[in-house]
Amino acid sequence: MANRDEIECWLTDMDGVLVHENSALPGAAQLIDEWRDTGTPFLVLTNNSIFTPRDLAARLRASGLDVPEEAIWTSALATASFCKSQMPGGSAFVIGEAGITTALHEAGFILTETNPDYVVVGETRNYSFEAITKAIRLIVGGARFIVTNPDATGPSADGPLPATGAIAALITRATGREPYVVGKPNPMMFRSAMNKIGAHSENTGMIGDRMDTDIVAGIEAGLHTVLVLTGISDLAEIDKYPFRPDEVLDGVFQLVSSDPVETDAF
Repeated sequence: MANRDEIECWLTDMDGVLVHENSALPGAAQLIDEWRDTGTPFLVLTNNSIFTPRDLAARLRASGLDVPEEAIWTSALATASFCKSQMPGGSAFVIGEAGITTALHEAGFILTETNPDYVVVGETRNYSFEAITKAIRLIVGGARFIVTNPDATGPSADGPLPATGAIAALITRATGREPYVVGKPNPMMFRSAMNKIGAHSENTGMIGDRMDTDIVAGIEAGLHTVLVLTGISDLAEIDKYPFRPDEVLDGVFQLVSSDPVETDAF
């Protein structure tokens, strides 16, 4: 496993690592600026498949982070990339928002309700009983079942919301078919991200805030893993898992070159 000083490319999660509730976390802007100034290849990753990279770049700008849209890799883009690699010029019935429909269109897919190659379920705030019923019938009829990400719930100001994983579970229960999940913790998402920037696992680092998605997928993809404590996981959470990140940091500010703070490494 590479030491941090051998890392030439970076993948980083977004929420809980760079931003929290639309505010940049300490050091995030400096780290992004440092990567851009030094020409370090990097991608900001998110399992959220609702938004396009352009939408997310605008959201990050509003948070004080200057991340170009081409440096953002979503589960929607990873899903479209996977589908294209499996069946170029294929067709899909989609439950989701602009993030996944745009990505599939740009990958050369036709969106249809008639005999699609795939049923693709992504994040949306408008799950429709009619659309779910259609998805179930198409899968029973032979369409392959793909899900952008496994998250069962998502956050909101009023509490948790049912997310992609919950709707996928409903469809699985009705059809007896398990979906192929492209987003984290599937290391496929990291591999497709590395392909996009021409990176290799032996010199790429992954920064995340969740042991159960970011870190396990990073380990399985052969990356140098960095857990930051500004998001979901805390020190007690680490002990619940049989694997360990290579480094545990208080936040991304400790990755900025000028920061002298010592870090804990496993």
